[in-house]
Amino acid sequence: MTAKLLLLAGDFVEDYEIMVPFQALQAVGHEVHAVCPEKETGDTVKTAVHDFRGDQTYLETRGHDFELNATMSEVAPADYDGLVVPGGRAPEYLRTYDEVLETVRHFFEHEKPVAAICHGPQILAAAGVLEGRTGSAYPACRAEVEAAGCSWVDGVVTDGNLVTAQAWPDHPEWIAQFLDVLGTEIQHGAAPAAADD
Repeated sequence: MTAKLLLLAGDFVEDYEIMVPFQALQAVGHEVHAVCPEKETGDTVKTAVHDFRGDQTYLETRGHDFELNATMSEVAPADYDGLVVPGGRAPEYLRTYDEVLETVRHFFEHEKPVAAICHGPQILAAAGVLEGRTGSAYPACRAEVEAAGCSWVDGVVTDGNLVTAQAWPDHPEWIAQFLDVLGTEIQHGAAPAAADD
């Protein structure tokens, strides 16, 4: 099944957490639309690279410019099969937009697949959709997730339609679990024939 997915973006979204799922989900045949409030198709958001170097928290450096391929004010959540919410610094202010919170609520009200990573669950907490859930987030966001009524887990967790993870090192497991929730079947072609000597 090919899914049509919506991805929430904003300035200083985490570089790996937007680019890796954006490309990986397309690589397996899904259509992914990246949107940001107040920006249009072709506009860019700046990304931030969060690196873990043994400090008490991550180190942040400037990442790439990520080009949006859809306009948030022109998309309808009802047209999408799933939602991806990356982390970084963007979630702390994206959660102040009513259209972002309404979009998130739509996916939960209709039990559509949602993947959130790192600081992304800050948006879910603000939307009021974590009550009674089990989930994960960047450890510094644990208090917010728990205050929103969610049981926090250390690692990657799937709870019904929701797949959450702590940070980009979790990508392989996080994306794999999201693909399972989406019902994605990946078929590989036949192995190439051995060349004659």
